[in-house]
Amino acid sequence: MTADERAREAAVPAQRGSARPTAPDGQPERERVSAFASLSRVMLVAFFRDKAAVFFVLLFPLMFLMLFGTLLKGASSPHAKVAQVGPVQVLDAVQGDGRAELEKVLTISRSDDEAAAVEKVRKGDLDAVITQGPDGRVVLRFSAADQVRAGSVQGIVNSVVQQANQAATGKPPAFSLDVSRVEDQSLKPIQFLTPGLLGWAVATGAVFSASLTLVSWRKKMVLRRLRLAPVSAGAIVSSRIAVSVITALAQTAIFLAVATTPFFGLKLTGNWWLIIPLVVCATVAFMSIGLLAGALAKTEEAANGISQIIVLPMSFLSGSFFPTDDMPTWLKAISNALPLKHLVTAAQSVLSRGGGVMDALPAMGGLLAFAAVFTAIAWRFFRWEDA
Repeated sequence: MTADERAREAAVPAQRGSARPTAPDGQPERERVSAFASLSRVMLVAFFRDKAAVFFVLLFPLMFLMLFGTLLKGASSPHAKVAQVGPVQVLDAVQGDGRAELEKVLTISRSDDEAAAVEKVRKGDLDAVITQGPDGRVVLRFSAADQVRAGSVQGIVNSVVQQANQAATGKPPAFSLDVSRVEDQSLKPIQFLTPGLLGWAVATGAVFSASLTLVSWRKKMVLRRLRLAPVSAGAIVSSRIAVSVITALAQTAIFLAVATTPFFGLKLTGNWWLIIPLVVCATVAFMSIGLLAGALAKTEEAANGISQIIVLPMSFLSGSFFPTDDMPTWLKAISNALPLKHLVTAAQSVLSRGGGVMDALPAMGGLLAFAAVFTAIAWRFFRWEDA
């Protein structure tokens, strides 16, 4: 064996010992982790330096929570204003404690002009007019403009008439009703507002950040540089997801911190921590929508328009701002197909209704499946550079 051969043989173990572990894509593991950390840090710093982005992603949704939470802080059952024209025996007979209870839900004013009172109902100044004929028949005229108040007035007056009929017979009732509420007695509107507005905030932040970032990077040739740089596509995508998840979790922390203050009084259930994996899964799902919008749009204005068209209708149809119980059947079917609907429902369950893991798991699975489908569609239209 020659000296050169012995030198080559001695070098082989040294080379093997000094070989760095590599990832499946052939990139050294340490370099891949370093690229992910560097990209994540750059994206996070860029986000917090963009004052407009911080405002619209973190502060703007919080303003809605504080506004609605303050306006509805003292909300209870709908309080209706009715006019009593002339003597109405069923109302006049209610005295003492019964009268005090009745006035908690009805503000009763007296009027001698029935036509004027009915006109006030038409204009919305009153919710109903109550009269009683000589035969004992009670007449209730109301406006259907506000269906909640209309239903409340009908139910209250019907209850008063039934009690008057029972008292007139002089017989004790054969049956009684014991009513109790399944939720905590201290349940407040903030318990329903927080999950819905939080879901809307997470969806808005994830969709807009993904779509606008993708279009901006493509127009500024950042994607082209990243493609030519020794950085894997996995590091780029995972760093973008990590920044969006951090932002969404910051939104969640801010929302819960504000909502649980004594002023708003949000009471969290024992499994409230399940909101964290829910938000993570939801962020990935809504990012996939943003990636599709960014892949289809050629300008930032177009990406913003596409994102608005997607997010706003979905927010209204998913119960972020108001309940969807009274929707038509066909509209409920559309609502149930939207990812935000499942996020809001699951968030309400784990935050304020005592839901557990089995209430959150189906929603998380559905959100991840939605993300997989839309990411595949977005990849089909993805472009590194403008055509």
